[in-house]
Amino acid sequence: VNLGSAEDFVILSKAGISTIPSSVITGSIAVSPIAASAITGFDLAMDASNTFSTASQVSGKVKAPDFTTPTGPELTTAVNNMETAYNDAAARATTVLNLKEGVIGGETLGPGVYTFNTDVNISADLTFSGTSEDIFVIQTSKSIIQATSTQVVLEGGALAENIFWAVAQEVNVSADSHMEGIILARTAVTFSSGSSLKGRIFSQTAVTLQKAIITQP
Repeated sequence: VNLGSAEDFVILSKAGISTIPSSVITGSIAVSPIAASAITGFDLAMDASNTFSTASQVSGKVKAPDFTTPTGPELTTAVNNMETAYNDAAARATTVLNLKEGVIGGETLGPGVYTFNTDVNISADLTFSGTSEDIFVIQTSKSIIQATSTQVVLEGGALAENIFWAVAQEVNVSADSHMEGIILARTAVTFSSGSSLKGRIFSQTAVTLQKAIITQP
């Protein structure tokens, strides 16, 4: 799934990014088309160039379309690229349909396209097994719900950047849980207290972090 220039960001949202400090974010974050005022809880400091801000919770840059150009056009392209990536991942041909009726905690998934018309519940540790070349796509017309203190585990060389979650509704990762992969969500994404992600969050609405650790692959 080609992420285009959206790959410049670990979190990209159309409607806002909020944090309950202190989250730890490795990579750059951005919002568009909403303004920088929708980035809350970060205590932003504007760079002298006026093209980005910095924040103690973010290792990279913080960008918004109301900063000095060319930030606006750059972010418009990135958002278009993330929407194209969602449409691509969501349209991939199904390999497995409605595995375990969406209750996939405890399963080990090989490469392929897993399609669900139900919520996907990660109620116990979930394993992706494959090589560094293998691609995993999880499509759902509903939501992803990951239970408290559960882990997404990779084995056999599988990589977070090759796992794509195409989610039509919400993604909710509960407290003290760990997720892996590229989240392509049409609505809200929430990471609760002590949760973590190795991957990226691309949300067509808002992203809410509560003392979360987000690390780009």
